[in-house]
Amino acid sequence: MKAGMARWRLVLGRFSGDRLEGRLDRRSARMDAALDYLYGKEYEGRGVRARDPYWEFLTTEVCLSEEDRGRLDGIIAERGPGGYGESALSVPYWINEVRELFPRETVEVIERHALDRYGMTGLITDPEVLGSLTPSEDLLKAILTFKGWMNDETLTVARGIVAQVVEDIKRRLESEMRSALWGRRRRVGRTRMKVAANLDWRRTIRRNLKHYDAERGRLLVEDVSFFRNVENRVPWRVVLCVDQSGSMASSVIHSAVMAGILAALPSMEVSLVAFDTSVVDLSKYADDPVEVLMSVQLGGGTDIGKALEYCEGLLTDPHRTVVVLVSDLYEGGSVSRLFGVVNRLREAGVTILALGSLDEEAKGAYDAHMAEELAVKGVEVAVLTPRRLAEWLVKRIS
Repeated sequence: MKAGMARWRLVLGRFSGDRLEGRLDRRSARMDAALDYLYGKEYEGRGVRARDPYWEFLTTEVCLSEEDRGRLDGIIAERGPGGYGESALSVPYWINEVRELFPRETVEVIERHALDRYGMTGLITDPEVLGSLTPSEDLLKAILTFKGWMNDETLTVARGIVAQVVEDIKRRLESEMRSALWGRRRRVGRTRMKVAANLDWRRTIRRNLKHYDAERGRLLVEDVSFFRNVENRVPWRVVLCVDQSGSMASSVIHSAVMAGILAALPSMEVSLVAFDTSVVDLSKYADDPVEVLMSVQLGGGTDIGKALEYCEGLLTDPHRTVVVLVSDLYEGGSVSRLFGVVNRLREAGVTILALGSLDEEAKGAYDAHMAEELAVKGVEVAVLTPRRLAEWLVKRIS
């Protein structure tokens, strides 16, 4: 089959085979089998018999290499020609095929479809399968959703993936957030602290020119000068109150990372509260985003009023406290309870910011009517990136 026709064959799927002339070559046949393993699920429940594309692939007239045949032996022995389920052997084989046959961008789309559209939870509940996936924010969201189904061995693998993704996000956010919160380092005066990063090399050269050795062309340094760091610190308390309903996955992830960054700042006290219809205080893990994310469970309802009442109980100095509510604002509990606690917090002098989302894209859908009601009561409502939130904090509490 010609290349252009083969691409159409892969796009249109198996039922186009009778209408298109020619046969797929071996690589294209493997691609077809890999795609049909996932997208063939569209036909199930529509009167079309469930099928195993890898068994059918093996029995076609395509000539398989010994390596391909060996890789399929375990699957066939496990299931036989009549087995159509997603066994622990077939899913890793499918993942390996997809990774080998398709470009990276396509692989990411296929894996995301497998998790989101077709519910192939075997991808994240089997340690071998989970370990074969590329760490990504999408995979992290899936882990947060399904980790309640995982056994101890799979959870260990999952924790490693969570740590990798968190470190990647933290690396992107930390420098810009620290810059926004601490401000530029002001160099004032001199000190004898021997810290290489604070070396005042211009003044050091000037003070040691008298020791210049002309014969050897070297400057003998006897008196070293250093700058003193004077940092702008923000001695306020920040309470992150985070909605862990399923729609808030990205915001939960970035809130956890941001809490870790804030908790590492001097003179910053951070409380972290996660909620759905229950409230969990994760403040003791605020400096450890991985532990926070392994403790949350996405899904469930939403009771914002109950969560804010818990935060109200954490207050010690309301006038120096900021409550950041990260939620889509779709209240499932008592609205009057929510408005009551908001009024009390505002009257006490607490600054409240409600974020419809907190992630690097700053996109989110939230209850616009509730946002308007909260704004009337003195709550600021926005959708922000972590950096923009850091800048907002500096303006409000510096």
